Amino acid sequence: MNPWIGVALALSALILGGLLLGWQGAIFATTGIIFWLLLQMSRLMRVMKVAGSAPLGSVANAVMLNSKLHAGMTLVDLIKLAGSLGIKQAPETYQWRDATGDAVEVVLKKGKLAEWRLLRATPDGQAS
Repeated sequence: MNPWIGVALALSALILGGLLLGWQGAIFATTGIIFWLLLQMSRLMRVMKVAGSAPLGSVANAVMLNSKLHAGMTLVDLIKLAGSLGIKQAPETYQWRDATGDAVEVVLKKGKLAEWRLLRATPDGQAS
């Protein structure tokens, strides 16, 4: 979701609650906004707990990860799919490798997945 839509919805809830119910409505809207933020934080912490317990840059199957990627994914969604944190290759470039040596390299632009490529392992064990 676009962050500006969330901000507009929160402001409209505050204004509408204040106009219709007075200060109690504004407090009710604020409670809803805080609850939504806590849900988002809980989701992020759950993903990071799982990713933090896995080896850095590892993925069960790089080919399957590659097939599930699509442009516009956030880093949190990417980490959730991979199950671990990626190894940073360059600014905004991360890599995940599986046990067979295949790897997926992703490039993020403004926190969103812009491009990715599958690097297949050669017989000598190096990714190409």
